[in-house]
Amino acid sequence: MSMHLEGPWLSTTGRRKGKFKWRSAEDKRRHDDLEKDWQDLKSRYQIEHEESKRKKGLQSASFVYSLKPPPGRATTDHIRSLDSGLGNASKKAPPVYTGDKIVGIGTMHKSNAVPIFSDAQAKEISTMRR
Repeated sequence: MSMHLEGPWLSTTGRRKGKFKWRSAEDKRRHDDLEKDWQDLKSRYQIEHEESKRKKGLQSASFVYSLKPPPGRATTDHIRSLDSGLGNASKKAPPVYTGDKIVGIGTMHKSNAVPIFSDAQAKEISTMRR
């Protein structure tokens, strides 16, 4: 589908909204009061600010990746596999035609594979036109 058929919601430009304009000075004052109350409430209950969270995250130890099993989980190397004597899981040989009825495979029209049973039939297929 072409871009000119899409609506305005699929835009790659104009994502920034710009400066917010308050409807009135009263709305701005109410917002500032609520924001101040929210900051006071967070400081009263000692909720960390974003900056302190970032510093704490940067000071923490980095993650270490290991392929060893976690402590307390044992490996089962000592358990032997059961040999039922039924065979193995090796790949089966691909089927191959071993008969003498089919001489070969010819292409009739548009990559259509056709079995050829005789030399006369091979000559007929080679002289066929569309």
